[in-house]
Amino acid sequence: MTSSRLERRLGLGDAVFIGLGSMIGAGVFAVFQPAAQIAGAGMLVGLVVAAIVAFCNASSSAQLAAQYPSAGGTYVYGREELGPRWGFAAGWSFLVGKIASSAAMAMVFAAYAVPSQWARPVAVAVVVLLVTVNLFGITRTALLTKMIVIPVLALLAVVVASGVLGSGSTPATGWSGTADVGGPLAVLQSAGLLFFAFAGYARIATLGEEVRDPSKNIPRAIGIAFAVVVVIYAAIGVTALGALGASGLAVTDNPLVDVVTTNGWAWAAPLVRVGAALASLGALLALIAGIGRTAFAMAREGDLPRWFSAVHPRYSTPYRAELVVGAVVVVLVLAADLRGVIGFSSFGVLLYYFVANLAAFRQRAAYRRYPRAVSVLGALGCAVLVVTLPLPAVVTGALVVLAGFALREVRLRGPRLGANRP
Repeated sequence: MTSSRLERRLGLGDAVFIGLGSMIGAGVFAVFQPAAQIAGAGMLVGLVVAAIVAFCNASSSAQLAAQYPSAGGTYVYGREELGPRWGFAAGWSFLVGKIASSAAMAMVFAAYAVPSQWARPVAVAVVVLLVTVNLFGITRTALLTKMIVIPVLALLAVVVASGVLGSGSTPATGWSGTADVGGPLAVLQSAGLLFFAFAGYARIATLGEEVRDPSKNIPRAIGIAFAVVVVIYAAIGVTALGALGASGLAVTDNPLVDVVTTNGWAWAAPLVRVGAALASLGALLALIAGIGRTAFAMAREGDLPRWFSAVHPRYSTPYRAELVVGAVVVVLVLAADLRGVIGFSSFGVLLYYFVANLAAFRQRAAYRRYPRAVSVLGALGCAVLVVTLPLPAVVTGALVVLAGFALREVRLRGPRLGANRP
Protein backbone atom coordinates (compact mmCIF):
# COMPACT_ATOMS: atom_id res chain seq x y z
CA MET A 1 0.00 0.00 0.00
CA THR A 2 1.47 3.37 -1.01
CA SER A 3 0.91 6.77 0.60
CA SER A 4 0.27 10.13 -1.07
CA ARG A 5 2.09 12.24 1.55
CA LEU A 6 5.80 13.05 1.91
CA GLU A 7 7.78 13.31 5.17
CA ARG A 8 9.51 16.40 6.63
CA ARG A 9 13.16 15.37 6.78
CA LEU A 10 15.07 18.50 5.65
CA GLY A 11 16.46 21.33 7.78
CA LEU A 12 17.41 24.89 6.81
CA GLY A 13 20.94 23.96 5.76
CA ASP A 14 19.69 21.09 3.59
CA ALA A 15 17.25 23.39 1.79
CA VAL A 16 19.92 26.07 1.22
CA PHE A 17 22.33 23.58 -0.32
CA ILE A 18 19.64 22.14 -2.58
CA GLY A 19 18.94 25.67 -3.83
CA LEU A 20 22.65 26.39 -4.34
CA GLY A 21 23.15 23.10 -6.12
CA SER A 22 20.25 23.86 -8.45
CA MET A 23 21.46 27.34 -9.42
CA ILE A 24 25.24 27.17 -9.54
CA GLY A 25 25.53 24.38 -12.08
CA ALA A 26 23.05 26.02 -14.43
CA GLY A 27 24.41 29.54 -14.34
CA VAL A 28 28.15 29.53 -14.08
CA PHE A 29 28.90 26.83 -16.61
CA ALA A 30 26.06 27.05 -19.12
CA VAL A 31 24.59 30.50 -19.82
CA PHE A 32 27.38 33.09 -20.02
CA GLN A 33 28.52 31.89 -23.44
CA PRO A 34 25.13 32.13 -25.24
CA ALA A 35 24.42 35.41 -23.41
CA ALA A 36 27.69 36.86 -24.73
CA GLN A 37 26.84 35.66 -28.24
CA ILE A 38 23.63 37.68 -28.14
CA ALA A 39 24.58 40.84 -26.20
CA GLY A 40 28.38 40.99 -26.03
CA ALA A 41 29.54 42.85 -22.94
CA GLY A 42 25.93 43.97 -22.54
CA MET A 43 25.37 40.60 -20.92
CA LEU A 44 26.46 42.22 -17.64
CA VAL A 45 23.49 44.58 -17.93
CA GLY A 46 21.40 41.53 -18.79
CA LEU A 47 22.70 39.86 -15.63
CA VAL A 48 21.53 42.83 -13.54
CA VAL A 49 18.08 42.75 -15.18
CA ALA A 50 17.82 38.99 -14.64
CA ALA A 51 18.87 39.37 -11.00
CA ILE A 52 16.23 42.07 -10.33
CA VAL A 53 13.46 39.95 -11.85
CA ALA A 54 14.74 36.90 -10.00
CA PHE A 55 14.78 38.82 -6.71
CA CYS A 56 11.12 39.73 -7.16
CA ASN A 57 10.28 36.14 -8.03
CA ALA A 58 12.24 34.80 -5.07
CA SER A 59 10.43 37.19 -2.75
CA SER A 60 7.03 36.14 -4.09
CA SER A 61 7.99 32.45 -3.87
CA ALA A 62 9.20 32.81 -0.27
CA GLN A 63 6.02 34.63 0.74
CA LEU A 64 3.81 31.98 -0.84
CA ALA A 65 5.85 29.05 0.49
CA ALA A 66 5.37 30.29 4.06
CA GLN A 67 1.59 30.09 3.60
CA TYR A 68 1.46 26.90 1.49
CA PRO A 69 4.26 24.53 2.59
CA SER A 70 3.27 21.67 0.29
CA ALA A 71 4.99 19.78 -2.51
CA GLY A 72 4.51 21.43 -5.89
CA GLY A 73 5.60 25.05 -5.40
CA THR A 74 3.79 27.52 -7.65
CA TYR A 75 1.50 24.79 -8.94
CA VAL A 76 -0.05 24.77 -5.47
CA TYR A 77 0.12 28.57 -5.06
CA GLY A 78 -1.60 29.17 -8.39
CA ARG A 79 -4.39 26.73 -7.58
CA GLU A 80 -5.01 28.22 -4.16
CA GLU A 81 -4.84 31.92 -5.06
CA LEU A 82 -5.89 32.07 -8.72
CA GLY A 83 -7.72 28.86 -9.60
CA PRO A 84 -7.02 25.38 -11.03
CA ARG A 85 -6.16 26.49 -14.56
CA TRP A 86 -3.57 28.98 -13.33
CA GLY A 87 -2.11 26.28 -11.13
CA PHE A 88 -1.91 23.91 -14.08
CA ALA A 89 -0.23 26.61 -16.21
CA ALA A 90 2.46 27.00 -13.55
CA GLY A 91 2.94 23.30 -12.95
CA TRP A 92 3.05 22.34 -16.62
CA SER A 93 5.43 25.21 -17.43
CA PHE A 94 7.68 24.10 -14.58
CA LEU A 95 7.70 20.50 -15.75
CA VAL A 96 8.55 21.23 -19.37
CA GLY A 97 11.04 23.98 -18.51
CA LYS A 98 12.88 22.03 -15.85
CA ILE A 99 12.95 18.79 -17.80
CA ALA A 100 14.73 20.84 -20.47
CA SER A 101 17.05 22.24 -17.77
CA SER A 102 17.86 18.70 -16.65
CA ALA A 103 18.85 17.74 -20.17
CA ALA A 104 21.03 20.86 -20.36
CA MET A 105 22.81 20.01 -17.11
CA ALA A 106 23.46 16.44 -18.22
CA MET A 107 24.93 17.75 -21.47
CA VAL A 108 27.09 20.34 -19.67
CA PHE A 109 28.44 17.61 -17.39
CA ALA A 110 29.38 15.44 -20.34
CA ALA A 111 30.95 18.38 -22.24
CA TYR A 112 33.39 19.01 -19.38
CA ALA A 113 33.92 15.41 -18.31
CA VAL A 114 34.55 13.42 -21.51
CA PRO A 115 35.53 13.83 -25.19
CA SER A 116 32.72 14.99 -27.46
CA GLN A 117 32.16 11.59 -29.07
CA TRP A 118 31.23 10.18 -25.65
CA ALA A 119 29.13 13.13 -24.53
CA ARG A 120 25.61 11.87 -25.14
CA PRO A 121 26.09 8.30 -23.81
CA VAL A 122 27.72 9.69 -20.66
CA ALA A 123 24.96 12.28 -20.24
CA VAL A 124 22.38 9.49 -20.42
CA ALA A 125 24.31 7.41 -17.88
CA VAL A 126 24.50 10.27 -15.38
CA VAL A 127 20.74 10.90 -15.65
CA VAL A 128 20.07 7.25 -14.84
CA LEU A 129 22.51 7.37 -11.91
CA LEU A 130 21.02 10.49 -10.32
CA VAL A 131 17.43 9.34 -10.77
CA THR A 132 18.47 6.24 -8.86
CA VAL A 133 19.97 8.35 -6.04
CA ASN A 134 16.75 10.36 -5.77
CA LEU A 135 14.69 7.20 -5.53
CA PHE A 136 16.44 6.29 -2.27
CA GLY A 137 15.19 9.34 -0.38
CA ILE A 138 15.43 13.13 -0.09
CA THR A 139 17.99 13.02 2.74
CA ARG A 140 20.41 11.21 0.44
CA THR A 141 19.73 13.82 -2.24
CA ALA A 142 20.54 16.62 0.24
CA LEU A 143 23.72 14.92 1.48
CA LEU A 144 25.07 14.32 -2.01
CA THR A 145 24.21 17.91 -2.98
CA LYS A 146 26.31 19.22 -0.07
CA MET A 147 29.21 16.99 -1.08
CA ILE A 148 29.02 18.49 -4.58
CA VAL A 149 28.40 22.17 -3.81
CA ILE A 150 31.20 22.75 -1.28
CA PRO A 151 34.12 21.84 -3.61
CA VAL A 152 32.41 23.68 -6.48
CA LEU A 153 32.34 26.90 -4.46
CA ALA A 154 36.04 26.47 -3.71
CA LEU A 155 36.87 25.97 -7.40
CA LEU A 156 34.83 29.02 -8.44
CA ALA A 157 36.88 31.01 -5.94
CA VAL A 158 39.97 29.82 -7.82
CA VAL A 159 38.52 31.15 -11.10
CA VAL A 160 37.87 34.59 -9.58
CA ALA A 161 41.31 34.59 -7.93
CA SER A 162 42.92 33.95 -11.33
CA GLY A 163 41.37 37.18 -12.57
CA VAL A 164 42.59 39.14 -9.55
CA LEU A 165 46.04 37.59 -9.13
CA GLY A 166 46.83 35.98 -12.48
CA SER A 167 49.34 37.37 -14.92
CA GLY A 168 48.11 36.12 -18.28
CA SER A 169 45.29 38.56 -19.09
CA THR A 170 46.22 41.71 -21.01
CA PRO A 171 44.22 44.68 -22.28
CA ALA A 172 44.28 43.14 -25.74
CA THR A 173 42.48 40.05 -24.56
CA GLY A 174 40.52 41.46 -21.65
CA TRP A 175 38.33 44.49 -21.19
CA SER A 176 39.33 46.12 -24.46
CA GLY A 177 37.58 43.20 -26.12
CA THR A 178 34.27 44.01 -24.49
CA ALA A 179 33.41 47.07 -26.57
CA ASP A 180 30.81 45.12 -28.52
CA VAL A 181 27.66 45.83 -26.51
CA GLY A 182 24.32 44.70 -27.90
CA GLY A 183 21.28 46.95 -28.14
CA PRO A 184 18.33 46.95 -25.74
CA LEU A 185 16.64 43.93 -27.36
CA ALA A 186 19.86 41.92 -27.25
CA VAL A 187 20.38 42.84 -23.60
CA LEU A 188 16.84 41.70 -22.75
CA GLN A 189 17.35 38.46 -24.68
CA SER A 190 20.54 37.81 -22.73
CA ALA A 191 18.66 38.56 -19.51
CA GLY A 192 16.06 35.96 -20.47
CA LEU A 193 18.77 33.36 -20.94
CA LEU A 194 20.63 34.40 -17.78
CA PHE A 195 17.40 34.13 -15.82
CA PHE A 196 17.73 30.39 -16.43
CA ALA A 197 20.66 30.54 -14.01
CA PHE A 198 18.71 31.96 -11.07
CA ALA A 199 15.73 29.66 -11.03
CA GLY A 200 17.10 27.06 -8.61
CA TYR A 201 15.36 28.58 -5.60
CA ALA A 202 12.15 27.10 -7.03
CA ARG A 203 13.50 23.70 -6.02
CA ILE A 204 13.35 24.77 -2.38
CA ALA A 205 9.67 25.69 -2.73
CA THR A 206 8.79 22.46 -4.54
CA LEU A 207 10.22 20.55 -1.56
CA GLY A 208 7.87 22.38 0.81
CA GLU A 209 6.28 19.18 2.07
CA GLU A 210 9.68 17.79 3.15
CA VAL A 211 11.21 20.79 4.99
CA ARG A 212 10.90 21.05 8.77
CA ASP A 213 9.30 24.25 10.15
CA PRO A 214 8.53 25.30 6.56
CA SER A 215 6.96 28.70 7.28
CA LYS A 216 10.34 29.88 8.60
CA ASN A 217 12.91 27.68 6.89
CA ILE A 218 11.69 27.88 3.29
CA PRO A 219 11.73 31.72 3.03
CA ARG A 220 15.09 31.84 4.81
CA ALA A 221 16.59 29.18 2.55
CA ILE A 222 15.37 30.95 -0.60
CA GLY A 223 16.83 34.28 0.55
CA ILE A 224 20.20 32.85 1.58
CA ALA A 225 20.68 30.77 -1.57
CA PHE A 226 19.69 33.65 -3.85
CA ALA A 227 22.03 36.16 -2.16
CA VAL A 228 25.02 33.80 -2.36
CA VAL A 229 24.42 33.06 -6.03
CA VAL A 230 24.04 36.71 -7.07
CA VAL A 231 27.50 37.46 -5.65
CA ILE A 232 29.00 34.43 -7.38
CA TYR A 233 27.48 35.21 -10.77
CA ALA A 234 28.58 38.83 -10.69
CA ALA A 235 32.15 37.87 -9.79
CA ILE A 236 32.36 35.15 -12.46
CA GLY A 237 30.76 37.32 -15.17
CA VAL A 238 33.19 40.18 -14.60
CA THR A 239 36.15 37.80 -14.43
CA ALA A 240 35.17 36.00 -17.65
CA LEU A 241 34.70 39.21 -19.63
CA GLY A 242 37.93 40.62 -18.25
CA ALA A 243 39.89 37.57 -19.37
CA LEU A 244 38.31 36.67 -22.71
CA GLY A 245 36.41 39.75 -23.84
CA ALA A 246 32.91 39.44 -25.23
CA SER A 247 34.02 37.96 -28.54
CA GLY A 248 36.19 35.32 -26.88
CA LEU A 249 33.52 34.38 -24.38
CA ALA A 250 30.95 34.03 -27.17
CA VAL A 251 32.90 31.34 -29.04
CA THR A 252 34.35 29.18 -26.26
CA ASP A 253 32.83 25.83 -25.39
CA ASN A 254 34.53 25.75 -21.96
CA PRO A 255 34.54 29.39 -20.79
CA LEU A 256 35.87 29.05 -17.26
CA VAL A 257 38.65 26.70 -18.34
CA ASP A 258 39.70 29.31 -20.90
CA VAL A 259 39.47 32.03 -18.24
CA VAL A 260 42.03 30.43 -15.91
CA THR A 261 44.28 29.51 -18.85
CA THR A 262 44.21 33.07 -20.24
CA ASN A 263 44.93 34.44 -16.78
CA GLY A 264 48.10 32.36 -16.57
CA TRP A 265 46.75 29.67 -14.23
CA ALA A 266 46.75 26.75 -16.65
CA TRP A 267 47.43 24.41 -13.72
CA ALA A 268 43.88 25.12 -12.54
CA ALA A 269 42.21 24.11 -15.82
CA PRO A 270 41.75 20.42 -14.87
CA LEU A 271 40.33 21.49 -11.49
CA VAL A 272 37.83 23.79 -13.19
CA ARG A 273 36.73 20.95 -15.45
CA VAL A 274 36.11 18.85 -12.36
CA GLY A 275 34.21 21.76 -10.77
CA ALA A 276 32.03 22.20 -13.86
CA ALA A 277 31.20 18.53 -13.93
CA LEU A 278 30.37 18.50 -10.21
CA ALA A 279 28.24 21.64 -10.43
CA SER A 280 26.25 20.18 -13.28
CA LEU A 281 25.71 17.02 -11.27
CA GLY A 282 24.46 19.04 -8.30
CA ALA A 283 22.04 21.01 -10.47
CA LEU A 284 20.76 17.87 -12.17
CA LEU A 285 20.29 16.07 -8.86
CA ALA A 286 18.19 18.89 -7.40
CA LEU A 287 16.28 19.40 -10.64
CA ILE A 288 15.14 15.80 -10.79
CA ALA A 289 13.98 16.01 -7.16
CA GLY A 290 11.95 19.18 -7.82
CA ILE A 291 10.39 17.97 -11.08
CA GLY A 292 9.34 14.68 -9.55
CA ARG A 293 7.63 16.41 -6.67
CA THR A 294 5.77 18.85 -8.90
CA ALA A 295 4.53 15.97 -11.05
CA PHE A 296 3.53 14.19 -7.84
CA ALA A 297 1.55 17.23 -6.64
CA MET A 298 -0.19 17.62 -10.01
CA ALA A 299 -1.12 13.94 -10.06
CA ARG A 300 -2.48 14.15 -6.53
CA GLU A 301 -4.90 16.88 -7.70
CA GLY A 302 -5.83 15.03 -10.90
CA ASP A 303 -4.01 17.35 -13.35
CA LEU A 304 -1.76 14.43 -14.30
CA PRO A 305 -2.69 10.75 -14.15
CA ARG A 306 -3.05 9.76 -10.49
CA TRP A 307 -0.66 6.87 -11.13
CA PHE A 308 2.16 9.42 -10.66
CA SER A 309 1.07 10.27 -7.09
CA ALA A 310 2.35 7.05 -5.54
CA VAL A 311 4.94 7.44 -2.74
CA HIS A 312 7.42 4.66 -2.06
CA PRO A 313 6.48 3.03 1.27
CA ARG A 314 10.10 2.76 2.46
CA TYR A 315 11.94 5.75 0.99
CA SER A 316 9.05 8.27 0.94
CA THR A 317 9.80 9.38 -2.63
CA PRO A 318 7.44 9.94 -5.59
CA TYR A 319 9.18 7.12 -7.40
CA ARG A 320 6.87 6.70 -10.38
CA ALA A 321 7.02 10.41 -11.23
CA GLU A 322 10.82 10.44 -10.96
CA LEU A 323 11.24 7.38 -13.17
CA VAL A 324 9.11 8.89 -15.94
CA VAL A 325 10.91 12.25 -15.61
CA GLY A 326 14.24 10.47 -15.99
CA ALA A 327 13.06 8.71 -19.14
CA VAL A 328 11.93 11.98 -20.75
CA VAL A 329 15.23 13.69 -19.87
CA VAL A 330 17.12 10.83 -21.53
CA VAL A 331 15.12 11.36 -24.74
CA LEU A 332 15.94 15.09 -24.73
CA VAL A 333 19.64 14.41 -24.13
CA LEU A 334 19.70 12.19 -27.20
CA ALA A 335 17.77 14.62 -29.41
CA ALA A 336 18.41 18.27 -28.41
CA ASP A 337 21.19 20.89 -28.58
CA LEU A 338 22.33 22.90 -25.55
CA ARG A 339 21.42 26.45 -26.60
CA GLY A 340 17.96 25.44 -27.77
CA VAL A 341 17.35 23.62 -24.51
CA ILE A 342 18.35 26.67 -22.44
CA GLY A 343 16.00 29.00 -24.35
CA PHE A 344 13.12 26.56 -24.09
CA SER A 345 13.76 26.09 -20.37
CA SER A 346 13.78 29.86 -19.79
CA PHE A 347 10.38 30.15 -21.50
CA GLY A 348 8.81 27.60 -19.17
CA VAL A 349 10.42 28.94 -16.02
CA LEU A 350 9.47 32.56 -16.76
CA LEU A 351 5.83 31.56 -17.20
CA TYR A 352 6.02 29.64 -13.93
CA TYR A 353 7.22 32.71 -12.04
CA PHE A 354 4.72 34.96 -13.80
CA VAL A 355 2.01 32.89 -12.12
CA ALA A 356 3.91 32.98 -8.81
CA ASN A 357 3.95 36.78 -8.85
CA LEU A 358 0.25 36.98 -9.68
CA ALA A 359 -0.50 34.57 -6.83
CA ALA A 360 1.62 36.60 -4.40
CA PHE A 361 -0.19 39.77 -5.50
CA ARG A 362 -3.51 38.12 -4.57
CA GLN A 363 -2.37 37.00 -1.09
CA ARG A 364 -4.16 38.47 1.88
CA ALA A 365 -2.35 41.12 3.90
CA ALA A 366 -1.87 38.76 6.86
CA TYR A 367 0.47 36.58 4.76
CA ARG A 368 2.25 39.29 2.80
CA ARG A 369 5.92 39.85 3.67
CA TYR A 370 6.77 42.21 0.79
CA PRO A 371 4.93 45.13 -0.86
CA ARG A 372 2.63 44.26 -3.75
CA ALA A 373 4.89 46.38 -5.97
CA VAL A 374 7.51 43.62 -5.78
CA SER A 375 5.06 41.11 -7.26
CA VAL A 376 3.99 43.57 -9.95
CA LEU A 377 7.60 44.22 -10.98
CA GLY A 378 8.32 40.50 -11.00
CA ALA A 379 5.30 39.71 -13.20
CA LEU A 380 6.12 42.52 -15.65
CA GLY A 381 9.75 41.43 -15.77
CA CYS A 382 8.81 37.83 -16.53
CA ALA A 383 6.41 38.94 -19.28
CA VAL A 384 9.03 41.16 -20.93
CA LEU A 385 11.79 38.58 -20.77
CA VAL A 386 9.66 35.75 -22.10
CA VAL A 387 8.61 37.66 -25.25
CA THR A 388 12.19 38.77 -25.94
CA LEU A 389 13.65 35.26 -25.85
CA PRO A 390 14.95 33.88 -29.18
CA LEU A 391 11.97 33.24 -31.46
CA PRO A 392 12.40 29.43 -31.75
CA ALA A 393 12.28 29.13 -27.96
CA VAL A 394 9.10 31.25 -27.76
CA VAL A 395 7.31 29.35 -30.53
CA THR A 396 8.27 25.90 -29.24
CA GLY A 397 7.45 26.82 -25.65
CA ALA A 398 4.06 28.28 -26.56
CA LEU A 399 3.14 25.18 -28.57
CA VAL A 400 4.12 22.83 -25.72
CA VAL A 401 2.15 24.85 -23.15
CA LEU A 402 -0.93 24.93 -25.39
CA ALA A 403 -0.59 21.19 -25.97
CA GLY A 404 -0.53 20.66 -22.21
CA PHE A 405 -3.78 22.59 -21.78
CA ALA A 406 -5.38 20.66 -24.63
CA LEU A 407 -4.44 17.33 -23.07
CA ARG A 408 -5.72 18.50 -19.68
CA GLU A 409 -9.10 19.39 -21.14
CA VAL A 410 -9.34 16.03 -22.89
CA ARG A 411 -8.52 14.21 -19.64
CA LEU A 412 -10.95 16.22 -17.52
CA ARG A 413 -13.79 15.70 -19.99
CA GLY A 414 -13.18 11.97 -20.14
CA PRO A 415 -15.60 9.49 -18.62
CA ARG A 416 -13.45 8.61 -15.61
CA LEU A 417 -12.88 12.17 -14.38
CA GLY A 418 -16.17 13.73 -15.44
CA ALA A 419 -16.97 16.67 -17.62
CA ASN A 420 -17.54 19.20 -14.87
CA ARG A 421 -14.16 19.28 -13.18
CA PRO A 422 -12.77 22.86 -12.89
